Amino acid sequence: MNPTMVTSPSLFSVDGLVGLVFLVMIAITIIGGLIACNAERLVRAVAGLIVCFVGVAGIYFYLNSPFVSMMQILIYVGAVAVTIAFAIMLAAPEESKKMGPSGILIGPLGFVSAALLAGGFSVLALRTEWIPMAKISDGSIKAIGIDLLTRYSMVFELISIVLLIAILGALVIARAGRQS
Repeated sequence: MNPTMVTSPSLFSVDGLVGLVFLVMIAITIIGGLIACNAERLVRAVAGLIVCFVGVAGIYFYLNSPFVSMMQILIYVGAVAVTIAFAIMLAAPEESKKMGPSGILIGPLGFVSAALLAGGFSVLALRTEWIPMAKISDGSIKAIGIDLLTRYSMVFELISIVLLIAILGALVIARAGRQS
């Protein structure tokens, strides 16, 4: 056997199972996003959003960033999605109105556009030579905290403002629902 020849990992090896877990996390993220976008009821859409966020957290964990993964779960699942869910539950029910464009070509046109985009990304991914990046830092909580409060302090503050606006928006929706 040629020593320079590289074999693909078996499904029952460690590398094969890691790849399978990664594909499962991607599938969970896509399924959650589809549920969030296509659900008829808002509560189901929020549940799909939560599933999507958990899938993204799994991808972060797979990318060897457990701290960012846990922050994804705590902030997005624990705060934003639950706040949206409470706002939906507190808001007054409305008559179901179908909004958006309707026509016989909308569905097939969207499917063809998505298929072309997915095909283009697939061809690009298969033709690209993927070179592993050098490890920049150890990814510890201390290093992330120092980076958040020094180099990325503006981004950190902007994220907190976005979360504050999300909470205030949920409160406005909930209050408007109570007055009706």
